[in-house]
Formats: sequence, C-alpha cells, structure tokens
Amino acid sequence: MPGSSGKGAVTRSTLRQQIADALRDEVLAGRLQPGQEFTVKEIADQYGVSATPVREALVDLSAQGLLDADQHRGFRVHEYTVADFRSMIEARSLVVEGMFLALDEGRQPFEGPDDPRIAAAVAGVRRRGEEAQRAAAAGDLTVLIGYDLRFWRELSALFGNPYLADFLNRLRLQTWVCLVQHLRRLTELRGNLWSGHTELVDALHRRDTATARTIIDAYHTHSLALIERLAAG
Repeated sequence: MPGSSGKGAVTRSTLRQQIADALRDEVLAGRLQPGQEFTVKEIADQYGVSATPVREALVDLSAQGLLDADQHRGFRVHEYTVADFRSMIEARSLVVEGMFLALDEGRQPFEGPDDPRIAAAVAGVRRRGEEAQRAAAAGDLTVLIGYDLRFWRELSALFGNPYLADFLNRLRLQTWVCLVQHLRRLTELRGNLWSGHTELVDALHRRDTATARTIIDAYHTHSLALIERLAAG
C-alpha cells in the first residue's frame, strides 16, 4: 500500500525465516525424526505464533526437500534412503567439478592472489574450515554441521555464481539431514567425521585442482562407506 512502512510484512517475513531456521535445526539435531508428522497448529502452539508464518515456513522447508506436505495430515519430516544419499553425492560431485573446471580455465575464482579482498575472503573460509575440523576431531556433530555448511557456502560464493552456490548449499543441507539420522545413533563420533576442510581450501588457493579432486574423492568415498555401514546396522 502506498505510504505504508511495510513493517508488518517485514516482521512476518522475519518470523517465517526464524521458524524455518528453528525447525531446520530441530531436524539436524535429530529432535525431529524422519517420518515424524506434525500440523501447522502444533508448531504454531509450540512457538506461540500465528498459523500464517508457520505455514509459510513449512512450505519453504518442503521446497528445500526437508519436509513432505500431506493435504490431510499436515507435514512430515522427509525420509531419505541410502540410494538418495548416493544420488546427492553424485549431484554434489558434478557441481564441485564445475567449480574446479572454472578454476582450471582461469575464469573463477581467487583471481589476483595479491588482491586483499580475495585474501580476506579466503582467510575467512579457511577459519570456518579450522572450526569445522576442530568440531570433527571432538566429535561435536552440531557444531560441525553449522561450520561445514558455512564453509561450503562461503567457499562456493568465491566462484562468483550465486545459483551454483545456492544449489550446492541445498544439496549439502539435504545430505546432512540424511546423514544425521544415522550419525546420531553413534555414541562416539570422533574419528568418524571428515575433516579435510583446510587442505581443500589451501589446494584451491594454490589452484591445485588435482589435489582438490583427490581430497573431494576421498571425502565422498568416506561418506558413502560410513552411511552404508551405519544403515546396514
């Protein structure tokens, strides 16, 4: 409406995002289990908010592949299979390979290695990697997931293609949702979690895509073997 401050719309949009973020964290923490069902009213009552931003948040999470919508029963946490995980790894590999090819061809990123802006961005990504590695070594899955998602989001952003970065972030979120249902069953996570973040960013900064590909291949092999072993019981 002309002359309106738009405050109401902004507040609702912010609330929608906050609810979506909170529910995503619940799924990643394993507190919302695969196949678990709930309604808009249940979530609205839980957070003490109206139904509209809750419904919008749940629709957003459904679009991200984390929830399934049922017209009559509400929403359900999506159940991923090991076959789904393999397919996600394959898709992830194709996206990452596209990033490496861009680097091989000198198109993106890390152009001007002496550029202080590039150096600062790479240093920031490396710090996320260091935090992720510390969390992996400690077996702290919750902290690892947060830093790992941020690491990959910031690393992919360096390649200058926001669509690629967004797609990779969505894939990584989905693979974590798939993995977490199995990893949460382990009493000891130390030694089971990948921690090659800094080696990867250092290889890319050197434009050493051969080493970067080796790191990624080992990462994917490790992840597939881990989920197959855990799924088999």
